[in-house]
Amino acid sequence: MATLNPPTETRLSTRVSLRWLPEPASETTDTIVMSVKGWYVDLRVDKTTGDIDWAIAGQRVVDSNEPRRVQFTHEIDSRNSFDAVDCGTFSTLPNGDDLEVGSMPRPDLPGTPMTEYEEVWRELKFREGPEGPRKGVSWVLESKHGVDLGANAEMEVARTFVAKIWGTYLVVRQRQVYAHLTGSNAAVVREGKDVSARREEWDPNDGWTATYVLGPDGDVLPSAKDIDDGEQLRTPGGTAFINGEAYTVRSYEEIV
Repeated sequence: MATLNPPTETRLSTRVSLRWLPEPASETTDTIVMSVKGWYVDLRVDKTTGDIDWAIAGQRVVDSNEPRRVQFTHEIDSRNSFDAVDCGTFSTLPNGDDLEVGSMPRPDLPGTPMTEYEEVWRELKFREGPEGPRKGVSWVLESKHGVDLGANAEMEVARTFVAKIWGTYLVVRQRQVYAHLTGSNAAVVREGKDVSARREEWDPNDGWTATYVLGPDGDVLPSAKDIDDGEQLRTPGGTAFINGEAYTVRSYEEIV
């Protein structure tokens, strides 16, 4: 099978099907996952309602002893499954798609029981972006959200992940309530609230155009046109500013 993209640590993919065993496979969402090195942003939109089916973002951690096994942290999770272990084992199918198998909470059943699943993923060719043909920049940013709580206090923050892979752009924001972990000074997410998302694609004639604008904050989320792909994005761990708000650069890759 021909290579879709140049040698890269970035992956753009869509889901072909989901199967809850032993039921047959189906696909009810328009899903896109953007992974740049060890960080990812994942938006799944229900094809029937046009609403968010699931939005998650965080780290993508490959098992050092079994490279086919990958764990995904949920720093943002529209289903509030922050503590659920999201770990899948991947294998390549004859047509080049990836089969992921594992178990996770099934949201459409009472009590969201842990259920074995199979997901089929397909790699997408990078879309040409403003950099021109056969080259582009990719990155993931996370909003800075310092939490300073007194005893028995709670605090609400807006946590945001922003990702760009060449000519595809995605931002997901969740309002989260933080509280002290019992018996500890550590602050953890007690509740995840509303999630908003914005997905855009680059058009050589029209520039960045919105594919989805979802949730209560969808209209105020930053657009790709608000972000300067300049020096501030080139240092993972550094700080970038979007519309005056500070973000941590989680990952960066440039192909020229």
